[in-house]
Amino acid sequence: MQRIAILYDASQAVLSTFQLNEVLDQILMIVRDYFHLESGAILLLDKERNELNVRLSFGIGPCPTMVPVGKGITGNAARLKRPIYVPDVTKDPRYIAGTSGTMSELAIPLIVRDEVVGVLDCQSNQLDFFDRETVDLLTLFATQASIALVNADIYSREQKRAQQMEAIGAIARQATAVIKLEELLVQLCRSIAAHMPLQGAAILTAEQDGTLILRANDGTLSPGIETSQALLPADNPAETALERRKTRVVHAGDAGAQAVMYKGAGSELLLPLVSAGRPLGVLVLAATDPTAFPVDDIPTLESVADICATAIQNALYFQQVEQLAYVDGLTGVYNRRLFERKISEELDRATRYESTLSVIMVDIDHFKRVNDEFGHLLGDEVLRIVSQIFLGALRKPDSCCRYGGEEFAIILPETSGPKALRVAEKLRNLVAEYEFPGIPRPVTISAGVADFPRCGATRDDIVRAADESLYIAKQSGRNCVAAQEDTLGEAKVANQ
Repeated sequence: MQRIAILYDASQAVLSTFQLNEVLDQILMIVRDYFHLESGAILLLDKERNELNVRLSFGIGPCPTMVPVGKGITGNAARLKRPIYVPDVTKDPRYIAGTSGTMSELAIPLIVRDEVVGVLDCQSNQLDFFDRETVDLLTLFATQASIALVNADIYSREQKRAQQMEAIGAIARQATAVIKLEELLVQLCRSIAAHMPLQGAAILTAEQDGTLILRANDGTLSPGIETSQALLPADNPAETALERRKTRVVHAGDAGAQAVMYKGAGSELLLPLVSAGRPLGVLVLAATDPTAFPVDDIPTLESVADICATAIQNALYFQQVEQLAYVDGLTGVYNRRLFERKISEELDRATRYESTLSVIMVDIDHFKRVNDEFGHLLGDEVLRIVSQIFLGALRKPDSCCRYGGEEFAIILPETSGPKALRVAEKLRNLVAEYEFPGIPRPVTISAGVADFPRCGATRDDIVRAADESLYIAKQSGRNCVAAQEDTLGEAKVANQ
C-alpha cells in the first residue's frame, strides 16, 4: 500500500501541468526513478499514418523513431489495446532490436475513452524484470499518464479555452486530494459545479447488476431522483451512453426526455466514466440553456470525465486495499485492527456530543469442543454463520468485529446500557435458535455489555468492563448476557 501511495503522490505531478513537454518529462522521470529502469520511451500515435512516433526517451540507443501499429511489441500493444510483457525479448519474434542489452520489455498502451493515444515502453537489462505488482502499478500510472497527455494536447490546440483548463486543473487537484470514495464523489461534483458554467453536476455509479445509482450531485438544479435510488427506466440515456462508451447530449424536448436527470434542465451532457476499460458510471452535467454543450466543448468536458474516472478507480483500489486491511478474511466482518480504530473514533464522537456508546463482547460457548467433535471446517462455518447473524441483526451505524478466535466485539454508537442489553439478548436468541448444518446440538453464545460513560471514559475502561461482564456470563452457565450495573465491576445476568 505504501508503494501505491508514493506512486499516487508522484502521479499528481503529471496531472499538475498541461504543457506537453513537461508532461512527457514527468512521465519518464517517474518511470525511470521510481521503477529503476535502464531505458524507456513514450510513443504517440499519428492517427492519419497509423504509426507510433517516439516523442521522448531515455537510455534508448539507435532504434526506429517510428513503429507502425501492429508491428513490434509497442505496435502490437497499441493494436490489441492491452499491455504486452515479454520477459525475454530474445525469444519473441515481435521484438524490434534497439537498445543494446535490453532483455525484457513491457509496452503499455496509453488509452483514453477506449482510444489509443500512444504507448509507454519500458525496458530492462534483466530477464523477467517486471513482476505482477510492478506491471499493475505501471498500468495504473499509465492511465493517469494517458489523461495527462490528452489534456496537454487539448491545451496546446485550444489555448483560448484557458478558463476551462483552469477549471480542469482545479477539479484534478480536488480529485487527487481525496481518496475516500463517498467523500471523493461529493467533492468532484462540488468542484465541477463551482468551476464550470453549469447548473448541475452528478455522478452515477454502475452497480454489479448494471444499474446506475445516483451517488452525489451539486448545483442549483434539483435531481429528479433521490440519492441511492436506481435510475429508471432500464433503457435511460445514461445507461445507453455507458454501454456504448459514447458521450451523449440530451435535450429537454428530445424523445425519452422523461429520463433526464435534472428537473428544469434545458440540456444534459452524459459522459461515461471508464477507466482501464472498466465501466464505472456516468458523469451528468446539466444546464438550463438548451445549447450549453457545443461540439467544440465536448473534448474538454470529456477530459474532466476522464479525471473523475481515474480518481474514482484509484479510490476503489484503495477501498479494496483498506478492506483487506480491516476485514477478517474468514468471516467477512471487521477485524480487531478496525475495532481499535472505530472505538477510538466513536468515543471521541460520544465525548464531543455528550452522547452514549455501548460495547458488547461475545464469545461462542465451548467452541473448542465444536472443533474437536466436528472438525475445523465446520468450526469455520459456525464462525461465518454467527457473523452473518450478527450483521443481519445490527444497524448500519453499528460495527461488528472479530476480536480474536471465537470472540467478537460489537460497537453500538448512541446506545445506552439497557438498549445494548436488549441487542445482546436478541443476538443470543438468534444464535441459540439457529440450526447449524452438520451440528446436531445448539450452538450458543455468551455476551457481556458495557457502556460509555457509565462504565468509564477510555477505551480500556469500556473494554475491560465488557470483558468482566462476559466472564460473569460464562461463570453463570453460558448462553446468557451480563451487563455492568456500575463502574465497580458488579454485573447483572440477564435472561439466562
